[in-house]
Amino acid sequence: MNAPVHPIHIQRRDAAPADASCGHAHVERWSVEQIEALFDLPFNDLILRAQAVHREHFAPNQVELATLLSIKTGGCPEDCGYCPQSVHYDTGVDATKLMDVEAVAAAARTAKEHGATRFCMGAAWRAPKDRDIEAVSAIVREVKSLGLEACCTLGMLSETQAASLKDAGLDYYNHNLDTAPEAYGRIISTRDYQDRLNTLGHVRNAGINVCSGGIVGMGETRKERAGLVAQLANLEPYPESVPINELVRVEGTPLADEKPLDPLEFVRTIAVARITMPLARVRLSAGRQQMSEAVQALCFLAGANSVFYGEKLLTTGNPDVEKDRALFEKLGVTTAASQHIG
Repeated sequence: MNAPVHPIHIQRRDAAPADASCGHAHVERWSVEQIEALFDLPFNDLILRAQAVHREHFAPNQVELATLLSIKTGGCPEDCGYCPQSVHYDTGVDATKLMDVEAVAAAARTAKEHGATRFCMGAAWRAPKDRDIEAVSAIVREVKSLGLEACCTLGMLSETQAASLKDAGLDYYNHNLDTAPEAYGRIISTRDYQDRLNTLGHVRNAGINVCSGGIVGMGETRKERAGLVAQLANLEPYPESVPINELVRVEGTPLADEKPLDPLEFVRTIAVARITMPLARVRLSAGRQQMSEAVQALCFLAGANSVFYGEKLLTTGNPDVEKDRALFEKLGVTTAASQHIG
């Protein structure tokens, strides 16, 4: 017989403002042990609790559609063990130059026609140069002129670069923490955790919404998954968008042979993210192509309310538009762009 489940209350404390010199401010609302306790709940109890939190803050059957475009692919000097865009690995990904404004705008128009409300742009840089920020700013202005939310992921930013993107109208900046601090060195050696937090601090100080999540299925333990969620949930404030990625195992990368994560553990991760970050958009991101419809449905039940929508997710596959429309129709899911998909 299962022991009674006691509620875990969010402890809100006064937090110091984020200091761009030392990274994003933290306040411990959730300990790693408390988050582990959530992961350890009976599955039905966890999902019920996550769904209750979700319904308190969001329309229960509505999903945000976001489209992600790689505007500059490959040639990245970082050695992230999961990434096919790294120069350190032979994955068959060719390096490209930054796309021009009109080419990106054409893709953004197509995304909007298919129902996307947010257009996310990724460039494989360790840290963009100021001239790169000028070029991306022009792209952001064009995307914004189409009536879409604009998001970028460009690598590490300086304080002035973040301010320039804000001036261009950027709504969100994505910079994932990837995994727990104690697991970080197993995955990446060319930067450290504080580098990630510093960029998040610059983004937050510039007044841009933060999009930050991680990747699960990289050989981490459940405690390390709890550690990742704790890092995100204790940011002050926590991110407005939290993409949860499942590792896409790409031939040629160090993690190509990693054992797949149990699908129910992925669903648990979604539920824990929803409970600990109740006002965030929790997004199904990379790895959705390898998920069954049943697993995706469980993720929506657990509190996921955003997906990357379209045929390609940077350099890996994504469910195509028609498959997504069919799934949403089966589930009775609506989107921000239309009253009903179908």
